Amino acid sequence: MKKYLIYCVFAMTAFGCNNASKMGESADILNKIENGDTVMESKIIKTADMKFRVKDVQSAKEKISAILKTEGGAIGEVSINSNIQNTEKVKYSADSLLELTAYRTEGLIMARVPSEKLDDFTNQVARMAVFVDHQSLKFDDQSLSYLTSELMSINRAEAVAQIEKKDNKKKEAIASKDVSKSLALKDEYVDQKVKNMSIDSRVQYSDVTLNFYQDHTVKQIVVGNDNLSDYRPPFFQRVVINLQSGWFIFKELILMLLNIWSILVLIAAGYFAYRYYKRQRKLI
Repeated sequence: MKKYLIYCVFAMTAFGCNNASKMGESADILNKIENGDTVMESKIIKTADMKFRVKDVQSAKEKISAILKTEGGAIGEVSINSNIQNTEKVKYSADSLLELTAYRTEGLIMARVPSEKLDDFTNQVARMAVFVDHQSLKFDDQSLSYLTSELMSINRAEAVAQIEKKDNKKKEAIASKDVSKSLALKDEYVDQKVKNMSIDSRVQYSDVTLNFYQDHTVKQIVVGNDNLSDYRPPFFQRVVINLQSGWFIFKELILMLLNIWSILVLIAAGYFAYRYYKRQRKLI
């Protein structure tokens, strides 16, 4: 099956360059593969994913970092989050409360590990875990894709060389059509090279995703009492305070009446005058 795919790739690249007779290096590689003289280079990309429980997330993060450093790996991303499940405040003293918070801490590490040490790394992490929820290891064979890109980049390099050789023979200015074609082929050549460099990097270093968490934890913190009604004085002290307040109000009322004595006299005089007038009318 791979043999027929290689033929398809070879035909497409030859047609794109319009120069099937000039595919020297790529044709040599293809002939060697067909004759069994050259074995296709293996390009296996490994990725690992784990989810597990630990006793303490922060401690596990530090241990994983140490293991990565020992194995020659590197951390790409780290995050630790605490998700609050429930919270409650209970009275601790007259001016303070005991805040109880139940939460779950989770950690995430995305790292790159040398592929030859991937199994050893995942085994060390698994031994550190209290319980492993999930563990997977995936293999992605990019050998054919790598070979395809390599052949296409060789073809494009040869096509660019032929275009520039033809242009150098001209005495006049280089035709814009040939320049555009040369630039397009060079861009495609760079894309293929970068693609293969990416494959080489991912083959050399495997991507690992670690999700870990710890059991629910209850945190106790003494905080200030924000219920202002709890700061009121005791009952008997409030009784004394209210009696004092009542006596103060009574005195203020007397003082206010003294300030308006003339108005009160006029009201009283008017009242008695009205009664006298009413009584005289009844007599008449």
